[in-house]
Amino acid sequence: MAALVETPQGFVRSDVMLECWERFDRKDALAIWQTSVPKSEPRKRIFVDDQVLCDLFAGLADVAEPAKVNFRFVLGLILMRKRLLIYDATRNENGVETWTVRLRGRDEPLSLINPRLGEEDVRQVSNQLGQILNQEL
Repeated sequence: MAALVETPQGFVRSDVMLECWERFDRKDALAIWQTSVPKSEPRKRIFVDDQVLCDLFAGLADVAEPAKVNFRFVLGLILMRKRLLIYDATRNENGVETWTVRLRGRDEPLSLINPRLGEEDVRQVSNQLGQILNQEL
């Protein structure tokens, strides 16, 4: 079990084994919840390496179909999170937001259209990317 307890020093998270929960003093607990420790699993082997992802991103630079623009945008976000794609600037032209980005180690600027995806759209494209790119060999 876990509890958020207020102390004179501030908030503290206390983790308590179920066997000891009955003896735990909960009078100052602001919240309690049951947790579980995730099982340790061997890391999946990645089907596509970072260089292939960067090349795929650059290769999709001229796509116009909405599904591919969405795919490239989410791929760009993933590359930014991996610190392989660097954001430089934003420009708006005719209601279209375009980011200027560049791949780490490369000088040429690339354009990345922000299709203004909703949270569910990002989740769907991310799941598709995950299924495609994280397949086991």
